[in-house]
Amino acid sequence: MAQKSWIEIAKDNLWYNNPVFIQILGICSTLAVTNTLINTSIMTLGVVFVTGLSAMTVSLLKSFIPRKVRMIAQTLIISFYVIIVDIVLRAYVPEVSRALGPYVGLIITNCIIMGRTEAFAQSNPPLLSLWDGLTTGIGYMYVLLMVAFVRELLGFGTVFGFQVLPDNFVNWTIMVMPPSAFFMLAIFIWIIKGYMFRKEVKK
Repeated sequence: MAQKSWIEIAKDNLWYNNPVFIQILGICSTLAVTNTLINTSIMTLGVVFVTGLSAMTVSLLKSFIPRKVRMIAQTLIISFYVIIVDIVLRAYVPEVSRALGPYVGLIITNCIIMGRTEAFAQSNPPLLSLWDGLTTGIGYMYVLLMVAFVRELLGFGTVFGFQVLPDNFVNWTIMVMPPSAFFMLAIFIWIIKGYMFRKEVKK
């Protein structure tokens, strides 16, 4: 199979094969952290960091890892980078770390990261694997940020904690509740898939 170019990988991960609205992966985080943009930004930056570096590390070490234990080795590599993210958050943004709670640790089990290390990094060179991991993480990031933007705006009347809606605006209580994340994600997927379908039909 011919190796994909850097641009093809970026297009796939950001749009045509986006991990969230095409593959429907990693949506537990959508429920957990998208009530505010600050929490979502930090969480998704952590995922971008872990996905990129885990993919590169697995690619570098793939020839030394026996195939029978490769999944365990991949989990250990991912855990290493997640622990770094957790330590940095506890040290520099403790209030956000407390707000995110156990969800930072659950990055270890994020199927997007496991999927890219197994499906791509195992059979591609390190720099290309790093690029694949970073673009996959960014594809995940912008979808969650869009969900968080709507939830925070309608739920609190704020954007990144700054009041933008008038004081007499009645906050939508449902938007700060976990189920609203799935409603927003479903609407977003509906819009994107509808756009893609119409584009295919026109062709």
